[in-house]
Amino acid sequence: MSLFPVFRKKNSGEIARNRLKLLLVADKADCSPEIMQMIKDDMIRVVSRYLNIDSDRIEIQMKKQKQEDCERFTPVLYANIPIRDVPDKGIY
Repeated sequence: MSLFPVFRKKNSGEIARNRLKLLLVADKADCSPEIMQMIKDDMIRVVSRYLNIDSDRIEIQMKKQKQEDCERFTPVLYANIPIRDVPDKGIY
């Protein structure tokens, strides 16, 4: 295991799987894969400022969820972000 997993070279199968997952999520969300990748990249950047995360295993999904008070469906973003460590940065 590398000390710097960000710089670890990914094999072609792993890259293809990640692209397919992103494409399927984008299709369900009615937005482009590029937008979904931008959302994922932004989430990695922001969350990693506060937590040590496993950015290679992040999964995002966008689903349409029915509103309780009406018949409308709205998009909902779900993120599974594995946390490696919660650093004690003394935020208070």
